[in-house]
Amino acid sequence: MPGPNPRPGAYALTFHYSLPDDAWYVELDDLAAGGRTVLTGVVPDEDPAREPTVRYDPVAGHQDIPYDVMRWFLENVEEEIRTSRAWMALRPETVEAIRTLREEYLGVIGDEEVAPVLAGLRGTVPEADLADVMHHAFGRGADGSLPEGP
Repeated sequence: MPGPNPRPGAYALTFHYSLPDDAWYVELDDLAAGGRTVLTGVVPDEDPAREPTVRYDPVAGHQDIPYDVMRWFLENVEEEIRTSRAWMALRPETVEAIRTLREEYLGVIGDEEVAPVLAGLRGTVPEADLADVMHHAFGRGADGSLPEGP
């Protein structure tokens, strides 16, 4: 888990999802420069073949970023990689099943679609992997249930 912001009044992070890129963006903002984004960590979460990257703002030009701030930024990018791409470390067949479902259903499945999807998965995915597939494809349990919570 990343530590706290080492320079709270000088730098901040912004997290958002880019639909066109199918990726999470972690942006390092320089508050002294009016909140300008100086670095962007791009973490694709749909395609296992796309690697995460870090981009510099070419408009901002050369900018010194303190070591502790750079380390904090990269720790947050690493955490985003770990959480949004965890499913990509599963067995290749499981990864392919998740990727296919995420692409077909865009991460959302209606209650009426759960039973047919589960039936299809049981014919192609080992029972031991069913929970991982349902969780990472739809945020649901192995039985298709939604998590309890507020």
